[in-house]
Amino acid sequence: MTNTLTTAPLPALLDRLYRQAAAATSPAIAAMSSEERERFMLSKTDYQEFYSRLKDLWLPVARDTGTLLYLLARSTKARSIVEFGTSFGISTLHLAAALRDNGGGRLITSEFEPSKAEKARDHLIEGELSDLVEIREGDALRTLAFDLPEAVDLLLLDGAKALYADVLALVEARLRPGALIVADNADYCPEYLAYVRSPGSGYLSVPFAGDVELSMRLG
Repeated sequence: MTNTLTTAPLPALLDRLYRQAAAATSPAIAAMSSEERERFMLSKTDYQEFYSRLKDLWLPVARDTGTLLYLLARSTKARSIVEFGTSFGISTLHLAAALRDNGGGRLITSEFEPSKAEKARDHLIEGELSDLVEIREGDALRTLAFDLPEAVDLLLLDGAKALYADVLALVEARLRPGALIVADNADYCPEYLAYVRSPGSGYLSVPFAGDVELSMRLG
């Protein structure tokens, strides 16, 4: 059975990107107090300023989380995926690899920072997966508000944490029964967690691996 995730060129590419991510620094963020960073992380009004300051940081999913994304998308035979927060494209590569091994599909991903979107496109070309991915530049509250697939199989939330509930609301009507939602660092959005964990929300949800919330849309 084909496994794009462990077949050249992807393993070497991901290894290099994770090394680059680990080495990246941001003087602007280093100068912030922990209190100021926390305020920005929880803000629904200052997130554009905050993530502009983060343009030099990669903010990738952990390696295990990347593998989990591939496994979830592959095992559910996902063909339509939406991602909030491309960054430099590490999570996008994992998801697109699953689409390739599922026989094809469409991944729509949104990135606020143009320089990150440009690099992500380069990485997808290098990983031979660019034909499966559409990167939309700009605020996801606008870029994910139109032209989504009729049925979305998987949603990844890994952008501005305070917007998780808002982005879910944009995609929710398109989530098919059984669709999965993966929210990285979801603790920064109590509103989102309260919603997906509520018995009447239409989701079954569980914390996973310490900083990931895994939810399933019920039929």
